[in-house]
Amino acid sequence: MSLVNGFLAGADPLAIERLAERSGIPHALLHRPGARVTQEQFSTLYRLLAAEYDDEMPGIFSRPLRNGTLKYLCLSLLDAPRLDVAMHRFGQFFHLILDDFTVKSRRDDSLCRIELVANEANRFQNALGQELMLKLVHGVASWLIGQKIPLVEVEFDFPRPSRETDHLYLFPGPVHFGCTQTCMSFEARYLDMAIRQHKSDLKKFLARAPEDWIFVSFAEQMVCHQVRQYIAGCLPAIPTIGIVAQDLHYSVRTLCRRLSIEGTTFQAIKDELRRDIAIQRLTRSADAIGVIAYEVGFDDPTAFHRAFRHWTGSTPQAYRKMV
Repeated sequence: MSLVNGFLAGADPLAIERLAERSGIPHALLHRPGARVTQEQFSTLYRLLAAEYDDEMPGIFSRPLRNGTLKYLCLSLLDAPRLDVAMHRFGQFFHLILDDFTVKSRRDDSLCRIELVANEANRFQNALGQELMLKLVHGVASWLIGQKIPLVEVEFDFPRPSRETDHLYLFPGPVHFGCTQTCMSFEARYLDMAIRQHKSDLKKFLARAPEDWIFVSFAEQMVCHQVRQYIAGCLPAIPTIGIVAQDLHYSVRTLCRRLSIEGTTFQAIKDELRRDIAIQRLTRSADAIGVIAYEVGFDDPTAFHRAFRHWTGSTPQAYRKMV
């Protein structure tokens, strides 16, 4: 919901209610910090806002990015011989149309660093905008070479947000806050890879925007996603951490250490998965709450009610009534 409210910050209140409803997001949920939306709902809202305001980053930057910006950005990159040339063109493209900052790419020993350098005359303050621009760079770069690029790390020059764990589903690598710069790093060898996409491939990429570049869709890059996927495949049974560690070829100690590095825990992943599935079932089906409780691993509906209130601040019944 933090992403949703970030996009809606500059929108007209009447437009917010109308577009949220068309996206399948109950208006009442916008005021609940613990609420969740699906990737499909968020992406639908993104496209509706872009069309409504003729801005592909709706109200995020000081100057709108008119509809067609992503299309012409990609067209300018497709005939680059290698990714390093494409990344240079990416920076030049936004230098022409964006006042807030410049996008600079450079080799730093074995790493490529993509940095957002603020324009001091028009100091860039929008944290969501920084996140989305790095997501766009990473998504377009990965698409151009036909494979997802693992990130070594991501750094932001703004303070740690209250819902830090949400960044696990945006960036496939360690994320740090309160740094001296905003940048992301990946292995420099990717810069030497040839561009594999063609103009005929662009229509599909644009039609699926922003799904193909805003969300992490390659769970194998992070251990927390492997754990989440494993637990999801076991429901309604809930595997122990020992079973999960064994099947993923880790010791329990190593698994806990890897999850800690990624900023989460086994219990947190388990709770977040069951919360997200429960919310989806409550808002998109007419199934009885007891059935949903069982599907997410609760034999006792009362225990499910307590857990759901802890996760969202609302009872399952109240949550469903808001839809």
